[in-house]
Amino acid sequence: MSDSVKLRVIAIIAEQAMLDVAEVSESATLEELGVDSLGLVEAVFAIEEEFDVQIPFNANEPGDSDFDISSVKSIVIAVEKLVAEA
Repeated sequence: MSDSVKLRVIAIIAEQAMLDVAEVSESATLEELGVDSLGLVEAVFAIEEEFDVQIPFNANEPGDSDFDISSVKSIVIAVEKLVAEA
């Protein structure tokens, strides 16, 4: 994993969860971090803006998305893939 991408994604998630970056572990789920559906949508927009990518994410059906939001680590991996493709 690219440390730069990982640190930037974790910082965005921490901001949405209103947590310190040190409190966000890669194995944590967004639910465990207290990120609700609105926070998830805001995180997706922030990631898109930060990395200039388009995330294939359906806010109405997040479980049906190609963008894996099951954990912080899976989000980082998905973002890295999008950045590499861009």
